[in-house]
Amino acid sequence: MVIGLGRSGIGAARLLQAQGHAVCVLESNRSPALEQRASQLREAGITVRLGTPLDHAMILTLAQRLGPVVVSPGIRWDHPELASLRHAGVAVQGELVPAWQASHPTPWIGITGTNGKTTVTHLVSHLLCSAGIEAPMAGNVGFSAAELVLERRQSDAGLPPWLVVEISSYQIEACPQIAPRIGIWTTLTPDHLERHGSLDAYRAIKRSLLERSTTRLLNGDDPDLRSRASSWDRAVWVTASAERQIAPGLEADLWIENGRVWLERAGDRIDLLAADALAMPGEHNRQNMLLAVAAGLEAGLDGAAMEQALRQFPGVPHRLERIRSHAGVVYFNDSKATNYDAAEVALRAVDGPLVVLAGGQAKIGDATGWIEALARKARAVVLYGEARERFAALLQDAGYPGRVESCAGLDEAVPLAAQCARALSCQAVLLSPACASFDQYADFEARGDHFRHLVEAL
Repeated sequence: MVIGLGRSGIGAARLLQAQGHAVCVLESNRSPALEQRASQLREAGITVRLGTPLDHAMILTLAQRLGPVVVSPGIRWDHPELASLRHAGVAVQGELVPAWQASHPTPWIGITGTNGKTTVTHLVSHLLCSAGIEAPMAGNVGFSAAELVLERRQSDAGLPPWLVVEISSYQIEACPQIAPRIGIWTTLTPDHLERHGSLDAYRAIKRSLLERSTTRLLNGDDPDLRSRASSWDRAVWVTASAERQIAPGLEADLWIENGRVWLERAGDRIDLLAADALAMPGEHNRQNMLLAVAAGLEAGLDGAAMEQALRQFPGVPHRLERIRSHAGVVYFNDSKATNYDAAEVALRAVDGPLVVLAGGQAKIGDATGWIEALARKARAVVLYGEARERFAALLQDAGYPGRVESCAGLDEAVPLAAQCARALSCQAVLLSPACASFDQYADFEARGDHFRHLVEAL
């Protein structure tokens, strides 16, 4: 039984059916789009029940007939009905588990973190593929791992040498079986607390993936990871600083000094590559580059090959993506910035003065650093969506000195931001919402695509 008719649920259902299982998909909602998805699955012989809420007696009966219950990441792991099933002895697992089992023996590079994981996922896949090592990416990056594994199992090419998988906290907590060959942890700041309850619980979920990884790659520039460095018995640490010390008695294995990336291995200092090989702006992207380079080293790549590949990296959609220059103003799409910390990082990376578009579905978190960065970089903030009144109050209470505009959605916000940029002599307009997208969009990709379309139409 698969619960949830989203992209990951559909991928899991198709993969399980291809392995010879009878599959029933349950979805609590009903809409024309869901009807179309259900119709396609039914044509393939998969049972789908729309408009079916989680009911303990019904699910328990189905589970006793069908076996394990596979849940999509959008469904809370602590949902009372799922907890009841586990208490009744039913195997409940996340949608990544079938992909993990079906991809054996292909090793995984598992990438997690509050911010930076999408960029690192793209970078790692790019580095390996550029060296002739096939390493497709999947997971939380637009193509579910189950879809990818099914496609490769059915193709003449077969499974690839590596899988590069971005894994969210929602997925980790439901998939304790997954043990990557290489685990990467980019950052840790408060996020998803409305689901996980506390920062400690959120951190423990992230950490569990790294503890199951054969090789652990950690960002020594992240304050939270750094503060707990002594708790790791073994790990590879990177820093974008020439100051290598992560904790007393612990130095980074990979660092930047005098414009070069250096590696210490078996007591030798090795000059790997130029630190400016990656063109993406911001100190955080130097950290992302080092984590990807560390993964490349573990996969057998050398510095020269990785430098060449980094210079050819096209960037990541929706992550500080340069859309165009129009009337002397550069437009950046940072729709992936779904929390305050990610939006603050973007503000540090882009040269000002700026007009910033922010809004959507607000999350729990500390907005102080974000607002301080807005005060330094942004001459105007255009607020939109569900969070606009809340954000307006935050800015007012903090004494934000710039201009604040408010509107319903991006259709109005983009031309208004363009007008503000001209009036206030700003050199860039930055969409960096500091919010989830679910008030108006299916996901941050849809939000970023809409922004790109509006900017291109200016």
